[in-house]
Amino acid sequence: MNTELRLNLQDNEWELDYIDHDRNIARAIVYDKNNNFYFVRAERDDDFGKATLIETAGGGVEKDEDLVTAIQRELQEELGAKVQVICKIGVVSDYYNLIHRHNINNYFLCKAESFGDKNLTEDEINDFHLSTLKLSYEEAVREYEDKAATRLGRLVANRELPVLRQAKKIIDEL
Repeated sequence: MNTELRLNLQDNEWELDYIDHDRNIARAIVYDKNNNFYFVRAERDDDFGKATLIETAGGGVEKDEDLVTAIQRELQEELGAKVQVICKIGVVSDYYNLIHRHNINNYFLCKAESFGDKNLTEDEINDFHLSTLKLSYEEAVREYEDKAATRLGRLVANRELPVLRQAKKIIDEL
């Protein structure tokens, strides 16, 4: 099987003043038995600007929470999905200079077992208008490329397209 992906990315979209905090994040490439992929669509209008984005489901790891528990919780909250964690894809370190944050994104490959009710936060509903996207691999790649027209879209695509491509290789090997 493939070795874990390791990427260190810089934010070339906004000027770097300072970084004052790290955020440990668990994210997943989720697929089903028919090789459909599941993402969240966020519609934002905030300090980063107005943008509609595709992004992997996931979020911050809570205090005293391990990564596998965090990704299972986040996927249930954002996608309503119960999953089997297949493997860790890797870690992508990136920065959001605008909000002075360093992100440590821990990516997992997860196979969906079932879908039920989501448990979105008030911010995810009212500020980000999160919804679920079910796409083929090719559609997902195109969606990331299309959404890279905005500054935030480029940051997200630079982080997530290499992970999606690595996930596809792992799935093809299985």
